[in-house]
Amino acid sequence: MGEALINGSGAVSNVSALETLGPAAKLTDADPSEIPPASGPGRENAVTISDILERRAKAGRLIAPTASYADSDMFKGPQVGKPKSKSMNHHLSAESLSRHPCALKQAARHLKNPNIISLGGGLPCAEYFPIESITLKVPTPPDFSEAATSQSGAEVRIGKYDATDPSIQGTYDLAVALNYAQASGSAQLLRFVTEHTELVHNPPYSDWRSCLTIGSTGALEQTLRMLCDGPGRRDSLLTEEYSFSTALETAGPLDLKVVGVKMDGQGLLPEAMDELLSNWNPEEREGRRKPHVLYTVPSGQNPTGTTQGLERRKQVYEVARKHDLFVIEDEPYYYLQMPLEESKETESEEETVESFMSSLIPSLLSLDVDGRVLRMDSFSKVVVPGSRVGWVTASENIIEQYLRHAEVCNQGANGISQVILYKLLDEQWGHEGYFKWLMNLRQEYTKRRDTMVTAAEKFLPKEVVSWTVPVAGMFYWLKIDHSQHPGIQAGKGILEVEEEIFNSCIARGVLVARGSWFRAEQDTEPNELFFRATFAAATAENMTEAIRRFGEAIRESFKL
Repeated sequence: MGEALINGSGAVSNVSALETLGPAAKLTDADPSEIPPASGPGRENAVTISDILERRAKAGRLIAPTASYADSDMFKGPQVGKPKSKSMNHHLSAESLSRHPCALKQAARHLKNPNIISLGGGLPCAEYFPIESITLKVPTPPDFSEAATSQSGAEVRIGKYDATDPSIQGTYDLAVALNYAQASGSAQLLRFVTEHTELVHNPPYSDWRSCLTIGSTGALEQTLRMLCDGPGRRDSLLTEEYSFSTALETAGPLDLKVVGVKMDGQGLLPEAMDELLSNWNPEEREGRRKPHVLYTVPSGQNPTGTTQGLERRKQVYEVARKHDLFVIEDEPYYYLQMPLEESKETESEEETVESFMSSLIPSLLSLDVDGRVLRMDSFSKVVVPGSRVGWVTASENIIEQYLRHAEVCNQGANGISQVILYKLLDEQWGHEGYFKWLMNLRQEYTKRRDTMVTAAEKFLPKEVVSWTVPVAGMFYWLKIDHSQHPGIQAGKGILEVEEEIFNSCIARGVLVARGSWFRAEQDTEPNELFFRATFAAATAENMTEAIRRFGEAIRESFKL
């Protein structure tokens, strides 16, 4: 087996000749309804883990020294028969178009010459890094319990010079991870997420790229600035009528007018979005131009817990094409898709990786024939939030513009987090092990979801509280029939009643999130009353007790 040096550009791209990707790959005037999704029914022609392993074997050991230039195109399989993406330059903001490549980062590409002596970059010498090694103890698939990890987990050591020690021949070490790096992320972890994206989503155009991020919140801020013009430019942002509060708070200082689209049990309503855009009148919208960017969370949407089915996603995408929208697909809960039946899922060892992948609803990225979707993935909800590492996937040109901002903003994801995630996900677990971890996680969250279902059925007054059991994510969206509230009948406003119930909950020792925090259009009066509860962290006993206390607060407020 050889070695693959990627100190320069493109040395390991297309290292194996995978078979043609099936009928969808031959489409030129692509129609998303005709493309077999990367996951779910029709994924028989998708890239497999075996393909990835074969590709790696042919490429040999990955050698990527300090600040190595890396591009996810180096790690993709041949995109045979796929069309290129359409240009989305007209969606880019003036700020983004004014950015140019970082001269020092570009200079690092010259390091592809192994004989060059670099005096160009201010890279500190690893000799002066005061960390010699890091030791981890991690689970061994398929038993991921804390007890099993404590007793028989794998001991993983990350040394400073593992990659240059002939006796170890490692791929990634602290000498590389602790130093400056490219904004796209380390070649080692970028390879893993690129392969993962290809396995799960397999975008139907050829020039897609991924790059690492500092987590989805930072990625969203960069993306909004890349796509939307700031103060004085009168831009608007479409999203669900109830949306992630931090996303709303990110858009506000950028002077983006957030416009909420009506929802139902499957989230975003495409016909409502179509009607809103078709009838957009700037004079009635404070002079704001017609929105050209949609921010959506298709799976386990925060805060409502709704999940767009495959047909709904296709409809949303078609409306985006009709009105030339650029779509930001934020999917932190994608792998927390759960069966609706209470805890009747098979044990993890009886479920295969293939059946797990086939059960996932295809993503908007997997339906995107134009290159109008930027997908945000994160390790926060499925590995550890504190890593502050995720990745985005979009067309080559969009990723290039994203990197121009990252180079002068954050310079890329945290090196220690990257090397730890690499050791865990790539070296210890591999793609199959990571999928088994995700399968285990889905089962655990399903149990938590069912605990809250049981508690809600037992303790909440159904005459005034209603809900839909979520099929993904970690949130329960509780609708309160405010019309029956004595305060409303006496002339109080919904926000006043919401605050009263919230304060009563706090007094009883339970914290739930107020629905008004998530309203996309904060400058309008609400006409509905909601609270959000999460089943992410509390024990089953505490979760049940919390719902009981919430039920008490509701009964007292409604004088039931």
